[in-house]
Amino acid sequence: MYIIVVGAGNIGTPLIEIATEGGNEVVVVERDEAKAEAAASEFDCLVLNDDATVKRTLEEAGADRADAIITTTDKDATNIMVCLLAKELEIPDIVSVVHNPEHMSLYRQIGVNTMENPQRLIAEYLYRAVKRPSIVDYMRIGDRAEVFEIRVEEEAPIEGRTIQEAAQDGLLDGDTLIVAIEREESDGPVTPRGDTVIGADDLLTVYSAKGATPDVTDVFGHYEDH
Repeated sequence: MYIIVVGAGNIGTPLIEIATEGGNEVVVVERDEAKAEAAASEFDCLVLNDDATVKRTLEEAGADRADAIITTTDKDATNIMVCLLAKELEIPDIVSVVHNPEHMSLYRQIGVNTMENPQRLIAEYLYRAVKRPSIVDYMRIGDRAEVFEIRVEEEAPIEGRTIQEAAQDGLLDGDTLIVAIEREESDGPVTPRGDTVIGADDLLTVYSAKGATPDVTDVFGHYEDH
């Protein structure tokens, strides 16, 4: 892919690293001279020390052949302007970081794929790691639902039961679904069936419509979240 990355700061720099290591052709636009020089010396990509809110700059960055543009600056106003120019230049995929949630509707009107304030997401992730230590990893879906990873403890209520038995015993209701199972002896993730037995130390990927609440995590033998 040919990707234009706007901004080589805290968000843009790891993105540039991932994109270049993935074998993509990357062009970086960074207004700050020191950041532009740092990106040029560290990564195998073209770096333009210029203003991405100027149409000519995006044209010089190769907008006419770009597959995507990702804008990562710390100012929503800048990101919005870049997205509007990218739309005008007909870049197929436009992605932007959004710092102020109140601006989300504006991005949607433009037709931009967005990522909510990454710093806040990291902060929330760290807070959750302390508040609910049983959760290995998680992703929120909507306001309440979550997909999360959790390891089954010995003597957990669900240990030794099949998924069907767990449902019949009320341990798994209609709002909770085991999506995948990882086991040391398996080469890859196990697709759960009704007759699949849940064992101690299984790492489960679980969907819960009400989130990873204590009554949900209790089923897997984790009582520390109360």
